[in-house]
Amino acid sequence: MMFTLADVLEPLTGIRYANATLALSEAVVDSRQAIPAALFVAIAGERTDGHAYVEAAFKNGASLALVQQDIAAAIPVVDLRQPLAAQYTFPPAPFALRVEDTIAALQAVAAGWRRSLNIRVIGITGSVGKSTTKELVADVLSQRYRTVKNLGNFNNEIGLPLTLLKLSRGTERAITEMGFYVPGEIRQLCEMAQPQVGILTNIGTVHAERAGSQEVIARGKSELVQSLPAAPEGTAILNFDDPWIRPMNSLTQANILYYGLNPQADLWADQIEGHGLEGISFRLHYRGDAYSMQVPLIGQHSVHTALRATAAGLVEGLSWPEIVEGLTHSGNQLRLVAVKTQQGALMLDDTYNASPESTLAALNLLDEIPGRHIAVLGGMFELGQYEKSGHEMVGIRAAEIAEYILTLGEKGKMIAAAALQSGCPAQKVTNYDTTDQVVEALRGLLREGDVVLVKGSHGLRMDRIVSDLEVEE
Repeated sequence: MMFTLADVLEPLTGIRYANATLALSEAVVDSRQAIPAALFVAIAGERTDGHAYVEAAFKNGASLALVQQDIAAAIPVVDLRQPLAAQYTFPPAPFALRVEDTIAALQAVAAGWRRSLNIRVIGITGSVGKSTTKELVADVLSQRYRTVKNLGNFNNEIGLPLTLLKLSRGTERAITEMGFYVPGEIRQLCEMAQPQVGILTNIGTVHAERAGSQEVIARGKSELVQSLPAAPEGTAILNFDDPWIRPMNSLTQANILYYGLNPQADLWADQIEGHGLEGISFRLHYRGDAYSMQVPLIGQHSVHTALRATAAGLVEGLSWPEIVEGLTHSGNQLRLVAVKTQQGALMLDDTYNASPESTLAALNLLDEIPGRHIAVLGGMFELGQYEKSGHEMVGIRAAEIAEYILTLGEKGKMIAAAALQSGCPAQKVTNYDTTDQVVEALRGLLREGDVVLVKGSHGLRMDRIVSDLEVEE
């Protein structure tokens, strides 16, 4: 069962309304993503005001809206800024709830829903590697538990509560990324999610311009560790190889599990070898035992991702066969094929199929591999009402990490448009009608050391781009 109107009202009014039985499916902030029984949260953003789209959300099936200002649509509005009678009769759906601040209300509702669930939450933060870690941890834990993970980069003060409101009473484990921009942000996210397990990947210089220094970044990331419950309920999974993270054991009463490449770590790896298209192999050490395996992850640096997922599995009580199965036979989008092009570039071939979620994860992986980043992205099919927002989401993320963006087909134009609107220079974003045109463009663009992601729906046959450019063996 998902949440109900009563679950929305209780954290906002302090009253549990027995007659508020309206069932709700999930929360959305984009009216185009509203599905039947959704809760639409109208947010007044810098570019778009969600209050103008309340009626559109209801037309798409939403049953309830949170608003903080008057709306033009002729929709019943219950004003929660004034005390309601304990026996208040709510109008039939769809209708709106008026609150002081819709973002604060969303967060309160999500926190209340999470508190009502008997669930363990695994929080992940760090400068890089959060998304790939999230995916692999989910693959491992889903070998035993009903697991939910956050969609794409839903890791901030809006995305995290949306993820929490996707949980059901049947969910057993939730994996949530926690992004950092300013001190106090992760603490706020932890107050909502209440994680029992915290995984720290590494501390880099991402957001240093905003935060001020790497020390401030480390302090901000450490808020996850500080928010964990004491042992035995809580466990911090810390990167022993990172000098900023290693000392964080002093900030918590939770259990500590160190991972890394150093034998002093609790869980460590050696004999790390790259095998080209076959992934990487390594040997894991834990409590005197050793386990050798090969996983379909690109690059030897990915051993840290495997270590983090293994640590999460151990903490959550999985057996070694379950952990190995999750690491080696997962069906997630991290299983990319890497090939060398005739120009000496590394090409990530993920052309079998594409969805917004898998494309975002592939872009995140592209972002983690050193080199000049080029994204070759095709349209995504069968998205229905999510078509425009899904392509826009991909275009925005591509603009953040790729120096050049080449899109393919009519639907690819939506990706290109979103990238341009995000500030990507026009000369670095081009849409093409055919794969042959893309190949010719790449022949003139690629150079040694580049990293190229090629991804799109299977019907676009973008595998031809890879086969035309890869080195023949």
